[in-house]
Amino acid sequence: MMVKERNLLVLYGSQTGTAQDLAERIGREALRFKFEVRVIEMDDFEVQHLPEQAFVVFVCSTTGQGEEPDNMKKFWRFLLRKDLPQSSLLEMHFGVLGLGDSSYQKFNFAAKKLHKRLLQLGAKAILDPALGDDQHDMGLDAAINPWLENFWQKTLQMFPLPVGVQPLTPDFLPPAKYSIFQIDSINSMVIQSSSHHPPISAKNPYHAVISQNLRVTSPEHFQDVRLITFDLNESGISYSPGDVVMVQPQNSDEKMDMFFQVFPQLNRHQRLSLGSNKVETKLPPDWILPATGFTTEDCARRYWDFQSIPRRSFFELLARFSTDEMEREKLLEFVSSEGQQDLFNYCNRPRRTMLEVLYDFHKSAAQVPVEYLFDLIPAIKPRAFSIASSFKTNPKQLQILVAVVQYKTKLSEPRRGLCSTWLSRLDPGVQIPLWVRSGTLRFPTDPAIPVIMVGPGTGCSPFRSYINDQRLSLHPADNERELYLFFGCRNRTHDFFFSDEWLALEKQGRLHLSCAFSRDQPDKIYVQHRMKEQRLLLHRLLIHQRAYVFVAGNAKQMPDQVTQALRTALMNEDGANDDDSWTMDKAESYIAEMVKQSRLQLETWS
Repeated sequence: MMVKERNLLVLYGSQTGTAQDLAERIGREALRFKFEVRVIEMDDFEVQHLPEQAFVVFVCSTTGQGEEPDNMKKFWRFLLRKDLPQSSLLEMHFGVLGLGDSSYQKFNFAAKKLHKRLLQLGAKAILDPALGDDQHDMGLDAAINPWLENFWQKTLQMFPLPVGVQPLTPDFLPPAKYSIFQIDSINSMVIQSSSHHPPISAKNPYHAVISQNLRVTSPEHFQDVRLITFDLNESGISYSPGDVVMVQPQNSDEKMDMFFQVFPQLNRHQRLSLGSNKVETKLPPDWILPATGFTTEDCARRYWDFQSIPRRSFFELLARFSTDEMEREKLLEFVSSEGQQDLFNYCNRPRRTMLEVLYDFHKSAAQVPVEYLFDLIPAIKPRAFSIASSFKTNPKQLQILVAVVQYKTKLSEPRRGLCSTWLSRLDPGVQIPLWVRSGTLRFPTDPAIPVIMVGPGTGCSPFRSYINDQRLSLHPADNERELYLFFGCRNRTHDFFFSDEWLALEKQGRLHLSCAFSRDQPDKIYVQHRMKEQRLLLHRLLIHQRAYVFVAGNAKQMPDQVTQALRTALMNEDGANDDDSWTMDKAESYIAEMVKQSRLQLETWS
């Protein structure tokens, strides 16, 4: 069906901001093809008007165990209503872009579910969904870029430009997302106070005081791991085992100084305010960049994530401002189809940051107006950490276990994680903004059900919270449950986290502890090896006591190897007395059923 009106609606569900960045990019590209475009957060869109939309692009990430992002939940609940007729969206043509990580079992699950449901309601897919994979060498762009090229080709056939009208050239400059207003003094805007205290959330974080920042690995160990304690005081924050705390990091003084060297045209002390150039464009949270005004230095410290790895769209926009012939030629080469391998070798492989790229292209950077920096450089996104403490045992504090990210590439300076490095350098007494979000792990309530936990490295964090919750609880039932912990690290003396606590509980018979110290003997031993050693015990727990299994930690190989150890236990290879023989197929089916019943839950990260 030919549609005369060339209106495009871009709806996004984003947990950390990546899907929002992509949605805004699609919005900019739509302007080039002369569409009237709106880019809106899914839960901000009046979903009852969805049947009226003829052309929609959905962008969504997947969180946790295949769940939709928080700002998509209301929208998704509406789409799942059983009273919606199958002809609800007959007038709609749509595309879905999913952002995920293939190291997770339910890769891009939210996008796949959304695509399927839209089809059930009668909408017509322009293309199969794009399934971006953060694990790919080229990151999400490896799937997103070719999908978008194909999408726009098909779209222009379905929604052609009016006769005589041509698309804008690829180097056209779209309007900036925000308008910038200079403020002469701090008193030029009225600051209104309020007695209303909204609940703690991403829009209203609690500024918690760090009471302890303790290195818990030995001085000679290669990695710095921190146990950081926050005072909650009278914040009203509560949490349960498996919940996560969201932390908003900042750039260091050193990196900020480098940033202002790249942009000599910026006055770091100039006071500014922002205005949206479109009614649906949200301003940054007031606690990051106050509506009453902020300095350029505030932006560099709290908002611009110039330590992230740039995507192709960054080079496209930077090229539009470049007046230096050599730099512009190289930037355009990077964004061409033929230049993708060169871009990968320059940027993705060595993990070159945006700030380092801007240093290399400093003549082009000097031409970027300040208002376009909000389009060029993404916002710093909050980071999630599993809570390692128990609210039951100490409701006035919250603890996290943080592995400080640092590694070498071919670049001379080591690569460092923005948030973990920032946290590791904070002294007690410093306040930082945080809020708590429900986690994906759901522990059983029946005290008769055993719980098996597999948590190598910092993956033990949610299990420390749960073990303390159970064993130090005043409720007798919590102390009756059988708890099994498989913990792994490199060395007993270097990185055996919470060893005193767990060894004491093991000695008291209140915790079954099995440790794998991978480097304490010639042959490397990991948690999956300890599980295979105890396969008869695991078989009994899984089959006869219907135990729950929880796995947390690095997503690379460990989850698959742990799952294989569970298969081995189910197949009962040592021939213990069991009426039923277990084949590989039967073990696979049983594990799949465990996942459906939430008896096998994974929380992994890359």
